[in-house]
Amino acid sequence: MKAVVQRVSKASVDIPSENYFAKIENGLLILLGIKTGDTPEDVKFVADKCSNLRIFEDDEQKMNISVRERKGDVLIISQFTLYGETAKGNRPSFIEAAKPDEAIPLYNLFVERMKENLGAQKIKCGIFGAMMDVSLVNSGPVTVIVESKK
Repeated sequence: MKAVVQRVSKASVDIPSENYFAKIENGLLILLGIKTGDTPEDVKFVADKCSNLRIFEDDEQKMNISVRERKGDVLIISQFTLYGETAKGNRPSFIEAAKPDEAIPLYNLFVERMKENLGAQKIKCGIFGAMMDVSLVNSGPVTVIVESKK
């Protein structure tokens, strides 16, 4: 499992085909990729790591505060393309990305774990598998990658 975590001053997801829109301010945008073979233990590791990453600045301008401590919001977007292999050719291969029947339960488990960690009111999501328009203002910029397995 792989999460691209971005510190944002604002982020949103728009899904016109579903008449759906969600937005956050001052928190994290998490792009979540699920790999074939990922487990609930991977979900727990990545969700807990994202909840506790100290990437917000304290009074001394040091990255020393987590989204949990800051009581920030989180926008979670499923992104199978994080497992796009580009070593051969010019078209990415997504063979490592989990298929929906494996990925959806793990995605939902990740969302639930984040709600447990931070409170349900702090978590917003896209719609798994939908074509989404994601907007963000990266604060810093700060972007880190969290992986459950190397």
